[in-house]
Amino acid sequence: MSLNDTVSAERVHIGFFGLRNAGKSSVVNAVTGQELAVVSDVKGTTTDPVKKAMELLPLGPVVIIDTPGIDDEGALGEKRVEKTYEILSKTDVAVIVVDALRGKQKEDNELIESFEKRGLPYVVVFNKSDLIESVSATSENEIYVSAQKGTNINELKEKIGNLAKNKSKPKYIVSDLLSQGDLVVLVIPVDESAPKGRLILPQQMTMRDILDKNCTVVACQDTELKDTLSALSRKPKLVITDSQAFGKVSKIVPEDILLTSFSILMARYKGDLEMLVEGVVKLKEIKDGDKVLISEGCTHHRQCNDIGTVKIPGWIRDFTKSEPNFVFTSGGEFPKDLSDISLVVHCGGCMLNEKEMKHRLSVSKEQGVPVVNYGVAIAQMHGILKRSLEIFPDFYERV
Repeated sequence: MSLNDTVSAERVHIGFFGLRNAGKSSVVNAVTGQELAVVSDVKGTTTDPVKKAMELLPLGPVVIIDTPGIDDEGALGEKRVEKTYEILSKTDVAVIVVDALRGKQKEDNELIESFEKRGLPYVVVFNKSDLIESVSATSENEIYVSAQKGTNINELKEKIGNLAKNKSKPKYIVSDLLSQGDLVVLVIPVDESAPKGRLILPQQMTMRDILDKNCTVVACQDTELKDTLSALSRKPKLVITDSQAFGKVSKIVPEDILLTSFSILMARYKGDLEMLVEGVVKLKEIKDGDKVLISEGCTHHRQCNDIGTVKIPGWIRDFTKSEPNFVFTSGGEFPKDLSDISLVVHCGGCMLNEKEMKHRLSVSKEQGVPVVNYGVAIAQMHGILKRSLEIFPDFYERV
């Protein structure tokens, strides 16, 4: 996979914030070397967050987000400001642009407080430095630039890159649990919900991660799994399945072969597997009328036998012998207020970046609402949760 092929969910998200007419969009264009944002002397030219996946040297693949001014006015302006603050939940590095002529205003300081409260790395950029006589940054996370003249733009990119590198740690989907030369079988059902002509993102990412470990990958559908296992000359170390085939696959795979799902691996990769495993306890307690939120990070076309809106609700009804009240969200939509929700059931989050996935989990935790993801919930409802976590010794002993 080339840098240009890196999916947005795996890119560093860099958010640009600031007051109207601080020159925020001009700084965005100077940093990216593109006319990414519309520039105008009219206040409030940027009315909605603008996202662009691109290459930013020396950092590499990133998503640049230009946001509306945090001092926007009126009823519509308030909604734009609200959207701007929502972007913080998916931002890895924040850049706040300040008009060097005016200095930091109240709104700037409030935004910086939000960065610090979230532990979000940031840099304060004093733009229009060519219009003042002397410039002097007072801390490491400040820099004076001129978007119009190009002054210190390369230095700003270096600062952003260093902040992003400090946040990034090596992450593995499953390869850290394998040894070189291991054989892994991937079970990939091809049914009416499978995208035509391609694999879905967790399947692609898992396959590449395993190959990077110099292991061998064999892929098949659930209908061919039994014959595939019989045809292999040696026993696989692990079988990874699509969660919706968990029940069928668990009956085919011998007990001496490790078994888990793509969704459970994704929970560990960009979420909080321990929290999701703890949340599954609530699944047993769901009763008639309880509101269960089923949330997906993508907005795929719903099929007649869709996993989120059809299969999981059906499995929950069968497992709990109750009739809960199901509500659904998708894409960037996730409720701020979960006070009437008894349980959140979330997808693997492959289309969300790690920051946003963890933000959703933190919202649930802060409000005391249990949350579980598709893979963990399905394993529990099929009576194989303990087995599906055996590859993670820390969790296996506690289930």
